[in-house]
Amino acid sequence: MKIAITGKGGVGKTTLAGTLAVILSQEYRVYAIDADPDMNLAGSLGIHHSITPIAKMRDLIKDRTGAEPGSSFGEVFKMNPTISDLPESLSTNYDPEGRLKILVMGTVDKGGDGCVCPASVMLKAILRNLIIKKDEMVILDMEAGIEHLGRRTAEAVDVMIIVTEPGLKSLETASRIKKLATDIGIKKVVAVINKVSSDEEEDFVAGKLKELKVDVIGSIPRDDAVVRADMDGLPLVDYPESTAFQSIEEIAENILNCIPSN
Repeated sequence: MKIAITGKGGVGKTTLAGTLAVILSQEYRVYAIDADPDMNLAGSLGIHHSITPIAKMRDLIKDRTGAEPGSSFGEVFKMNPTISDLPESLSTNYDPEGRLKILVMGTVDKGGDGCVCPASVMLKAILRNLIIKKDEMVILDMEAGIEHLGRRTAEAVDVMIIVTEPGLKSLETASRIKKLATDIGIKKVVAVINKVSSDEEEDFVAGKLKELKVDVIGSIPRDDAVVRADMDGLPLVDYPESTAFQSIEEIAENILNCIPSN
């Protein structure tokens, strides 16, 4: 199963992505991919040593594509670089057994590099390999623009989860994501409502998502344990008494149930 998680900045998608990855790695081998320019996925899992994003590995990008990152417009480079070995070799293990591997993609600087350049081509090739060719479960922590996903790659994503919170700004972002996801071929788009303080808040967001024809697969209560985990630099799974963690466990089950078996 390939799962993309997106939403407005600050809604809690990284906490959801990281916690889901740990929960699901108890039964599956999982790649957790940080594809958000604000790269916090490893930190949310308690990994605080520096991980160089793939987008900044200039020598590797040059070796595989034949051109320097940020090369001048018109320079020839490989549009289909060989990258099948990279997901394994560039990933960081969360656990000693390597059941959960973390890969930090990074982002291409818009000024100078442009949208078609060696770095962006290699990032998309790695993502395509992970989603289309890897047997492991893949969880993508995306930005709202989901810019790493091209049409061919997106068609192989089993489900996109839009994380929302009570508030119209979050819902406006959800509406844009739903349209973009549909445009590039993602067939299953669902939502998780985060930071819920009351039934009234949950009902408000669920009603707006119903208007967008987006099914809700779970909600997460506002929980001080999430803040405490962030302050302590620890993953939420280290707080099993947390109501947020328990809600994400239920969401993990709902995700597995919402995708038909192949």
